Amino acid sequence: IDLSAPFENLGAQLVKSVAVKTNDIAGDGTTTATLLAQALIRQGLRNVAAGANPIELNKGIAAAAEKAVELLKARATDVSSAKEIANVATVSSRDPEVGELVAGAMEKVGKDGVVTVEESQTID
Repeated sequence: IDLSAPFENLGAQLVKSVAVKTNDIAGDGTTTATLLAQALIRQGLRNVAAGANPIELNKGIAAAAEKAVELLKARATDVSSAKEIANVATVSSRDPEVGELVAGAMEKVGKDGVVTVEESQTID
């Protein structure tokens, strides 16, 4: 993404970096992260235009993000069995067959392994 208007391009690059970082860390959630970034930017600009201190606003956003991460970690559940992995992958992909394939791949490579997905040139 590269826009000709400098201010708009800066915003687009910021949102793009949010999506890339989210994908790199979590492997999912880029749409949610992009929408959150857009909302934070829009509301942040409104607040600054209304006289809010941008430094204090940034501190507040950072504190809220830290609290959100803390709460998410407290609610997180470890997933380790093939059945649990298949369930999560099925929900994410909306396809039980894909869920089973992901679980099988994870079982082969282990928790810290890497699975590479490539498009096949055949119908198999």
